[in-house]
Amino acid sequence: MIRNFVLATVLLAPIAVTAQQLPTAPYLPLELATQAADAALKACAAEKHNVSVAIVARDGATKVLLKADNSGPHTGQSATGKAFTSAAMGRDTAGLAGFIAAQPANDGLRDMDPRMVIQGGGLPIRINNALVGGIGVGGAPTGDIDALCAVAGLKAIGAATE
Repeated sequence: MIRNFVLATVLLAPIAVTAQQLPTAPYLPLELATQAADAALKACAAEKHNVSVAIVARDGATKVLLKADNSGPHTGQSATGKAFTSAAMGRDTAGLAGFIAAQPANDGLRDMDPRMVIQGGGLPIRINNALVGGIGVGGAPTGDIDALCAVAGLKAIGAATE
């Protein structure tokens, strides 16, 4: 009887350890992505800016794209590209543009992926210190205004704003 117990314990122990070590990758739930996009769109609308807001997952796949009434035809692509760039690079797009301008040797980053848009208005989405996606806003008069609307989206879901 004891021998069977010891044998069972030895055989099952690796399974228990393996199950405990399975990775649980952080992700951005659709509900939070939708809340962030809606809050960013409303923040820009409150300032009379007709923008588009995109949220992408960590892998760059678009989760949400909202286009305000009367937003320009280019704004959806711009917002999606900014969100993609922030998720891919893990940083804000305005900061990335400044980094490239200050270091011309890094200009190749612009051509790294055709989906990248390196203009202000894209921010990474970090929840509990984990990069889970990106938010991009396009269509306000400046990238700084786009970024302020994106910050409103991050705040609405409790994501990091720095």
